[in-house]
Amino acid sequence: MPVPVPQQRAVPAVETTHVADLTLLVIEDDPAGTFTVPELPAAAGTRVRIRTARNLTEAARLLTDDVDCILLDLALPPSSETRAGEGVEGPAELATLKHVLRIAPRHAVLALTAEDDTELAAEAVRVGAQDYLFRGELDGRLLTRAIRYAVERKRADVAQHQLTESKLRAQENARLERGLLPTPLLQGSDLRFAARYRPGRSRALLGGDFYDTVRTPDGTVHAMIGDVCGHGPDEAALGVELRIAWRALTLAGLCGDELLSTLQQVLEHERESEEIFATLCTVDITPDGRHAGLCLAGHPAPLIARHGRAAQLLPYENGGPALGLLPRARWPRRQVELGGSWSLMMYTDGLIEGRVGANETQRLGQDGMVAMINRQLAEGLTGEALLEAAVAEVRELNGGELTDDVAVLLLDRDRSGNRGRSRSTSFPRPRPASAPSPASAQRPPL
Repeated sequence: MPVPVPQQRAVPAVETTHVADLTLLVIEDDPAGTFTVPELPAAAGTRVRIRTARNLTEAARLLTDDVDCILLDLALPPSSETRAGEGVEGPAELATLKHVLRIAPRHAVLALTAEDDTELAAEAVRVGAQDYLFRGELDGRLLTRAIRYAVERKRADVAQHQLTESKLRAQENARLERGLLPTPLLQGSDLRFAARYRPGRSRALLGGDFYDTVRTPDGTVHAMIGDVCGHGPDEAALGVELRIAWRALTLAGLCGDELLSTLQQVLEHERESEEIFATLCTVDITPDGRHAGLCLAGHPAPLIARHGRAAQLLPYENGGPALGLLPRARWPRRQVELGGSWSLMMYTDGLIEGRVGANETQRLGQDGMVAMINRQLAEGLTGEALLEAAVAEVRELNGGELTDDVAVLLLDRDRSGNRGRSRSTSFPRPRPASAPSPASAQRPPL
């Protein structure tokens, strides 16, 4: 059954002005000289320049970047090159077409065939040609219109292909970044864990901030949060390297100054520039949950909320410098009493450096963050709900998306006997921070 001629051939061309000139490469072998390219009118100011090739070898030589469209005569005898290496099934004419499509993947192709060969013409379009023409109906106006249509259709196909590739690449990057977010190792601990993460880069899932939490065989819970200066993919990769190194060193038994000194060596070897540094805060909580060791490397001090008392910052005097600034730096480890029931929040500076309202210079700061958290605790927020509300309100106060990465980690120990349904014995991978809810938008400003 003959395949009907595509409907777009009957649609008149849309005439526009100031259309760029086009170059047509004609590939045909006509020893009798009966085939001639009709004279092409300069429709709407478009001139069509013609090049002619008698075989595929000559066509490959003439196929330069300025060629916009190829007119291939399907009656062209297949060369030894198309017969030998391709393993293409079907008519020899299609083998020649497939060869042309392979050597000219970004060029529009028109197939030229006899009037009674409708099925071959339609098959040529299925294989990859943009359109087909019959020899008997070939005239200048039709050929000009077909060339312009084929060129635009090819451009649209290339753009769609690039868009599809971009989406697939974005999905692959998202899966990779999501897989690099840490899964806390807290099996056997009675501590509850929550985290929120919001990268500053647009459409990214991973930034230069990093964090992790593990429990060693002696029952000590180790937590860490850090920030590599900068916001690009290189900083994100370096943050992942430092997090993995911290986990390996912690599980190997290192702690405090010895651990941070080794991490600084990792940073110095892996960074691209000597100007790159990283801030870090580490906490190791004793098995009974009542005491902790604190090390600060140029990083903001954690926030602690004890049962029945307002939240406050842990002592931050005598901290050491950020990693990568001083070659022989030291990081003192400070003992901190936590108490029986407490919530410990570790964060990066993206949480406190956002603007407050329309003022370009006023920042939330640590004091503003402490006041915000105390108010949210008074509203009864805990765990994941507390972190969600904190990140959302910081974004609202900033008047839009934050430009810096934000990471917040919360460890909670409840000895009041009121755990209820909020208790968690498993620790799933944390979710990235989401946009603020309508309810949080009603929260009064600080």
